[in-house]
Amino acid sequence: MGRYFNEDIETMEREDLDALVEERIRYTVKYAYENSPFYRKWFGRRGIKPSDIRTHDDLRELPIITGETIRENQPPETRDFEFKCLPWEDIFTIHETSGTSGRPKAFFLTWDDWNRYAEKYARSFVSQGFGEGDRVVVCASYGMNVGANTMTLAAHKIGMTIIPEGKCTFPVRIIESYRPTGIVASIFKLLRLARRMKERGLDPQESSIERLVVGGESFAPESRSYTEEVWGVEVYNTYGSTEGTMCGECSFREGLHVPEDLVHLDVYDPTMRDFVDDGECGRIVLTTLLPVGEKTGTLLLNYDTEDTTVVLSREKCRCGRTHMRIMNPEREAETFWVAGHPFNRVDVEAAVFQRENMDYLTGEYEAFLYGDEDEGKVTMRVSLECEDPENCARETVRENFIGAFFKYKKELLEAYNDGLFEIIFNFTGPGELEFYRIKGRPKRIVDRR
Repeated sequence: MGRYFNEDIETMEREDLDALVEERIRYTVKYAYENSPFYRKWFGRRGIKPSDIRTHDDLRELPIITGETIRENQPPETRDFEFKCLPWEDIFTIHETSGTSGRPKAFFLTWDDWNRYAEKYARSFVSQGFGEGDRVVVCASYGMNVGANTMTLAAHKIGMTIIPEGKCTFPVRIIESYRPTGIVASIFKLLRLARRMKERGLDPQESSIERLVVGGESFAPESRSYTEEVWGVEVYNTYGSTEGTMCGECSFREGLHVPEDLVHLDVYDPTMRDFVDDGECGRIVLTTLLPVGEKTGTLLLNYDTEDTTVVLSREKCRCGRTHMRIMNPEREAETFWVAGHPFNRVDVEAAVFQRENMDYLTGEYEAFLYGDEDEGKVTMRVSLECEDPENCARETVRENFIGAFFKYKKELLEAYNDGLFEIIFNFTGPGELEFYRIKGRPKRIVDRR
């Protein structure tokens, strides 16, 4: 297919791209007012005229909404779904978020929505080197989440073949029989699959796999590097959501490209109550942009995703794409505070996946936080799965973990040295971590304070 899926849009000069974005901002805001019960009331209560919102800066002046806003405007809190923009006969599918709070958010997609979602993923796939004739195993749910179906539609547009496994526990014979050229899965699913392949006598590095794509969760550079070592191919990153974000790395892997013509992404610092400059960390705030004349089932303006990132660049990438690039997003729900200072799950993962550690560990881990800062110290117990617990260099692993975890966290290190923060280690054999006994996606860090 070549280097681009939609070359005219992906390589559009910045001035032209900004003009296209602002045209779509005006249309999207007008569409929201005319079609969304929520936004019609929302604009009215605030005395805002949609015609006043004409530019990127105008959009920033609108209030930010959250996931809770969506939940408060759907059954059972309201009689109808206030964010639904079209009658039922125009809705193609209904979707929900994972509902970690116990109350999933509802989203309604038209066929046009699906085509726009698929375009975003198609751009990422092509930018990563996929094309006609590729065969890709998708290890993502084909249920109420949109990711797997979106990738499948994107593959159709490109000429790829999808092997829709849904889970990464498929038989190794799938690799041997169909010789897929790629797999979409999480880091840990890919490492588990590699171990199963080796048990069957199939070396992942000698398989048909040419590239891997990680989606669905943030990860540490160290875990990516180790996965690349195990498989002998490059691992690409994608970031997507039911809300429609969908960003992906290109072959140069210098940040995730944001499809700016379809997704307006800003970075906001809630503590400052304002947007931050490029290069500064903050929460992702998105607006789903509509091409003029098109429709959508659900529309969001200035939606707080509760994921954090940094805008790395708006300059042309070495791949030729002009759309801005962001750092690998992290989930704010996976950020924890000790002694007034934060760390993220990814920081723990980076410490686990120190290269010397991986001579002894599988990479599987879980951590638990205990204690009360007002009464004493906080303890983090880190459980690490070993290939062979009897022959694991435990002191080496501890030292590597401590050195990596505190390398860029001087304030936390001070708390550690002052006895306010303690880290203890638990080494287990394969399959002995607590999360193996719980259904669903493993929760890597559990705060039990």
